[in-house]
Amino acid sequence: MSKLQLLHTCLDQDKTEILICAPGKLVPKATHSQLASRRNLGVTFDSTHLFRPALVLVEEVKLCASSCQLQNEDVYMNTTFQDFMQMCVRKLRGEDNDEELIVDYVEKEINKMTVMMPHQLFIKGEFVDAEGGKTYKTINPTDGTVICDVSLAQTSDVNKAVAAAKEAFEEGEWGKMNPRDRGRLIYKLADLMEQHQEELATIEAIDSGAVYTLALKTHVGMSIQTFRYFAGWCDKIQGSTIPINQARPNRNLTFTKKEPIGVCAIVIPWNYPLMMLAWKAAACLAAGNTMVLKPAQVTPLTALKFAELAAKAGLPKGVINILPGSGALVGQCLSDHPDVRKLGFTGSTEVGKHIMKSCAVSNIKKVSLELGGKSPLIICSDCDMDKAVRMGMSSVFFNKGENCIAAGRLFVEDSIHDQFLVKVVEEVKKMKIGDPLDRSTDHGPQNHKAHLDKLVEYCQIGVKEGATLVCGGKQVQRPGFFFEPTVFTDVQDHMYIAKEESFGPVMIISKFKSGDVDDVLRRANATEYGLASGVFTQDISKALYISERLEAGTVFVNTYNKTDVAAPFGGFKQSGFGKDLGKKFSHSCCIHLMLKTLV
Repeated sequence: MSKLQLLHTCLDQDKTEILICAPGKLVPKATHSQLASRRNLGVTFDSTHLFRPALVLVEEVKLCASSCQLQNEDVYMNTTFQDFMQMCVRKLRGEDNDEELIVDYVEKEINKMTVMMPHQLFIKGEFVDAEGGKTYKTINPTDGTVICDVSLAQTSDVNKAVAAAKEAFEEGEWGKMNPRDRGRLIYKLADLMEQHQEELATIEAIDSGAVYTLALKTHVGMSIQTFRYFAGWCDKIQGSTIPINQARPNRNLTFTKKEPIGVCAIVIPWNYPLMMLAWKAAACLAAGNTMVLKPAQVTPLTALKFAELAAKAGLPKGVINILPGSGALVGQCLSDHPDVRKLGFTGSTEVGKHIMKSCAVSNIKKVSLELGGKSPLIICSDCDMDKAVRMGMSSVFFNKGENCIAAGRLFVEDSIHDQFLVKVVEEVKKMKIGDPLDRSTDHGPQNHKAHLDKLVEYCQIGVKEGATLVCGGKQVQRPGFFFEPTVFTDVQDHMYIAKEESFGPVMIISKFKSGDVDDVLRRANATEYGLASGVFTQDISKALYISERLEAGTVFVNTYNKTDVAAPFGGFKQSGFGKDLGKKFSHSCCIHLMLKTLV
């Protein structure tokens, strides 16, 4: 008898139901004839046993059809013996292969490689055009040229994506999958991202202006680390048992479970397109949710490449959906949508307030916000001067200043102010401005033209108000959106540039009186923002005193910009609430999970 005939015989004779008796355990009721057939296959059972683990069922298939390759989810998704055997037959016939992902690539020969970029919406596991075929042009900030046309999502596209995510969560295999298998898929996704890291970094460089070497290490490198970190958390999301007063004569068991919340919307900014996606999406997926993500309209390409890799990693259809489009339309629709249960946003405080209001009015969806900042950096006279200069430069000019935790204002003790300023200007003059794909470039173009224009205006206001412009402050005269690294000093507390974030390569320096730590703390905290902060001093007591009193979600001591996937990240005050990264995502206060009490 052939393998197919044997399996067909099983189908014809066996209508047994497979019962789910425990997580990961499928056992069918057995008839005497079935037990006899199993003995013929070399599998023995006690005739009194009416149940058996799914493992034995799988082993039987291997004995009679060794070419039928099975995964755990093949068992989970076929909950009757008949369905299971039919699935095996389809696999043997070659009818059960995954559909090939069809991608209409935009191909470019750049950075000594062929870069292949998806440019359509990604909904329910497929790349599709937006309603009405609407598109927009995404621009290379290095020279202002068009990279390609990208599909522009419309309201109906948002509804389709949310419906796909809801279906995948409520009815698809993602919601039924063992957490370890979910983690395995996320690990596979991270591996694929690593295999394509040079391509992802190249796309990030041409789409956002990030220097390639930084994009490879930080934009892409930390994204890979983030997915791997959260993949390891999938099977470690646990509840607890709680002793309670017994309602005599009964005795009660009380315990908690942490459950995924459902469809999550994610709206990310343009400064770290892939890394911001990873920070929010990895925890969302690890918790078992599905997602609809809107990348920034000016930087959609790495998110779409990520969608391609997610599909190839085997994430089920509908789990990830990507919608390039405008914030006013797509972002607003996601905020208002009744089937979205949680929204994560990184962007301006003004937009964050509007999102929070919309989420409350629509269906009181959970919200996490990472908003604006004006992070103070205090540099004391007893610091390591060379290190303070080096890290002070990084605190402002890292990623062209397009950095949410950038030091928006440096307070330098007056006794070392002049020395510090001279050293900073010397270092600024050494910075090479140029093509982000050039490995020797230190400073690439700003992300887009509108942002460049705002930086020019920002510096003009600073000069007009009386701050001293030491260097920079102008657009670089070359194609593209380049802006000179800029240094202001003599900045007074009432000035616009002392209070408002530039989000660009602009160093704002103010003096503080020698030894007056409490006064500089008062000035540093006199802001509605509280995302990050820092202090440079070799006095450990002073470092602890200052760090305990700085009102910010992160305080850097004798370093800056050091973030890690294991360390929670988020702001105070109007810099938002909710934490990205770290194990906090699995705590009961986390918006990726719901805490359920059972008594």
